[in-house]
Amino acid sequence: MTVPEINYLAVVGAVVASMVVGFVYYHPKVMGSRWMRAIGHDEESMSGGAGSWVYGVVLVSSFVTAWVLAGAAWLAQQFYGGSFLVNSLVTGLILWLGFTAARVVVHDGFDPRGFRVTPYTLLNGFVTVLAMALVIGLLPPG
Repeated sequence: MTVPEINYLAVVGAVVASMVVGFVYYHPKVMGSRWMRAIGHDEESMSGGAGSWVYGVVLVSSFVTAWVLAGAAWLAQQFYGGSFLVNSLVTGLILWLGFTAARVVVHDGFDPRGFRVTPYTLLNGFVTVLAMALVIGLLPPG
């Protein structure tokens, strides 16, 4: 059995990229205010802030996503050859569409808020995964 080669510097860089995307995306002047209205939050409900443990969960989740994406990009590279960057970006797009987008739509179909939050979740996931794929693609293993 062959184990994918993973550049862990790329994985860490992808985690950092995901944090930057989240910080910018959810800033009130970007999408944060609209997201808050869609999800049913206001300034008062958000003033308590998330517990510090949430950021630990976000970091671990981002690491797992980046690690899986790096492994899948390596597999795509082994199968298709060509540009590692292109393989990383296409792999990210396919994984986002097939897992993130598909699962979010199913989940939100049963959410009492309906699909009000779905576009925000999908766009954030899309930008995050493509930013991660870009970093991974620019830092191939070996």
